[in-house]
Amino acid sequence: MKTLFILNDAPYGSERSYNGLRLAGSLSKAEGEEVKLFLIGDAASCAKRGQKVAEGFYNIEIMLGRVVRNKGEVGVCGTCMDARALADAELIDGTRRSTLAELTSWTQWAEKVIVF
Repeated sequence: MKTLFILNDAPYGSERSYNGLRLAGSLSKAEGEEVKLFLIGDAASCAKRGQKVAEGFYNIEIMLGRVVRNKGEVGVCGTCMDARALADAELIDGTRRSTLAELTSWTQWAEKVIVF
């Protein structure tokens, strides 16, 4: 199954991105599944390298890395990155600047689109 996840919320403050990444990470490990993940709006900050959180608190950077290690593709809205002064060099390994045109293509590719 081909599944596209679209995350909208900041990495911390609500649990929407956390829950989206939990599901994307789990699905990306399953046999025969293909996962693409697009970070848009405040979710662009999920891809920021070097996140430091309190001990015992979830770390979005680590969770995003799991999706990447499971061969999931991760795009970050370039316009949203620019609005948040997030440079390409600050992105977690395996994530990359993307575009609305690519999100459109991924939506056409997907059999399921899940939005958090």
